[in-house]
Amino acid sequence: MSSIPKEQIWTSELNELESVQGGFNRDKTIRFYDTTLRDGEQSVGVCFTPDEKFEIACKLAEMGVSRIESGFPRVSPEDTEAVARILAADMDAEIWGFSRCVQGDLDAHIELGTEYVLIEISTSDVKMEAYGFTREKVLERVANSVKHAKDNGIKKVNFFAVDATRSDLDFLRQVYSTALEAGADEVSVVDTIGACAPEAAEHLIRLVRSWVGEDVLIHWHGHNDFGLATASAIAAVRGGADFIQGTINVMGERAGNADICEVALTLQCLYNVPVAMDLSKARAISR
Repeated sequence: MSSIPKEQIWTSELNELESVQGGFNRDKTIRFYDTTLRDGEQSVGVCFTPDEKFEIACKLAEMGVSRIESGFPRVSPEDTEAVARILAADMDAEIWGFSRCVQGDLDAHIELGTEYVLIEISTSDVKMEAYGFTREKVLERVANSVKHAKDNGIKKVNFFAVDATRSDLDFLRQVYSTALEAGADEVSVVDTIGACAPEAAEHLIRLVRSWVGEDVLIHWHGHNDFGLATASAIAAVRGGADFIQGTINVMGERAGNADICEVALTLQCLYNVPVAMDLSKARAISR
């Protein structure tokens, strides 16, 4: 993966202080999961056509983005068409699908042949109350959905804990444990409303790592409501996150998601952390 030559980086020498550089695992290359085609499309006034989604996915793959979320086929026939076209294109990236803990969502992906699916449900009491969920119902849905996915040919499942940063920690641990026991392969720690300070993001990632062990990949998914999406993503990497989820151009609902190009550039140029992205292609895809 192409990186920016050191002689082309002119940043502050103060960045080399141990207090700045300490705590990162530079033996690990940080990878990116792009959700422009799904979460990014929740930006006000944005509605991509299937052709536009296909073009964006191609450019993301060319830039070296490891994982591309193709969409949510239950939303519309157009989304189903886009997901099918992206899956059929044999891109140099893992193509993931999005699903709620709803069997119909999963069946739509199974029918299309999606091999990798991210499955979400709310885990905070405030959101569970809004949806009329009990904790017991959430645990039941998580177990049933993950098992259904794995029993029907989906190769990898990422369990996505909506509003994880506002969840009761004992319950959050229980939900992650339930997902992994049912067959989930990895987990996402989600700051759904961007209400988690960077230091808290690092703490939570370290805590989740202590729960799930070293072999389970951990993703960080943050929003920009306080203008801290990039800072929180960097903190999550320092805490041990393997993947950063985000979009191009900070697209997403409300204030948007973390910008994956911005996060990658910051990690590489300010913190000397290797990233799986060809940043020479960032300007073209941003335009």
